[in-house]
Amino acid sequence: MSGQGNRLPVVPTVTVLTVMKARLIGATKGHALLKKKADALTMRHRQILKEIIDAKNNLGNTMKESFFAYTEAQYSAGDRIKHTVFDNVETASIRVKSDLDNVAGVKIPKFKSYVIPGETKMDLAGLGKGGQQLQSCRKAYIKAVELLVQLANLQTAFLTLDEALKVTNRRVNALENVVKPRIENTISYIKGELDELEREEFFRLKMVQKNKQKQAVINAKAELTKAAALDVIITPAVAATGGSSSMLSTKDEDIIF
Repeated sequence: MSGQGNRLPVVPTVTVLTVMKARLIGATKGHALLKKKADALTMRHRQILKEIIDAKNNLGNTMKESFFAYTEAQYSAGDRIKHTVFDNVETASIRVKSDLDNVAGVKIPKFKSYVIPGETKMDLAGLGKGGQQLQSCRKAYIKAVELLVQLANLQTAFLTLDEALKVTNRRVNALENVVKPRIENTISYIKGELDELEREEFFRLKMVQKNKQKQAVINAKAELTKAAALDVIITPAVAATGGSSSMLSTKDEDIIF
């Protein structure tokens, strides 16, 4: 009998062989699907990584321009620019809404910034002094906030895809290096055991047929021996009766009344 090896503990029967073949087909299809999913996630992962690099480069330049615009506004409007801004801001004019994106079955959070339409008090801020520099500073920081939201969206998607990609690759490697070889070894073991049982059955039938033939020869010899013994017994009896055992050849004595 074969050893255990890297296989499943099963009984080597035809039914189990059919089940194992079906499991192998399922594992092969699952491996192909997960491989395609891993490829799609990898492609999207690399695309997001490239977008993150571009966004960080743009964010650096934008933040530099924003700080420079703030310095210009502070120089033009004076040191009380901070109080002017606080007095004219009641609610945030930039909001962030969240949504879900689907990449190969993976749910990815998606953030997007939008500006609330309508006129605000900030549009009238700085009319007396430094209004143009103040509006330029406001636009620069709005652009910086939009880039920050975009960067946050990309980094969240990157981390989510990275975790999903690790799980998918682990599953692909498990199917490729553990599950499929184990099922294939099990199928090979069952086929070997079934072939061995078939050879044993063939040998047993051959021995039974051989024994039957020997018994037939022995029975034939016994019949011949028995027939020869009967001939030996019958021959002296016939000789003692004159070579004939017919009732007509026997002469009865005369009966006297």
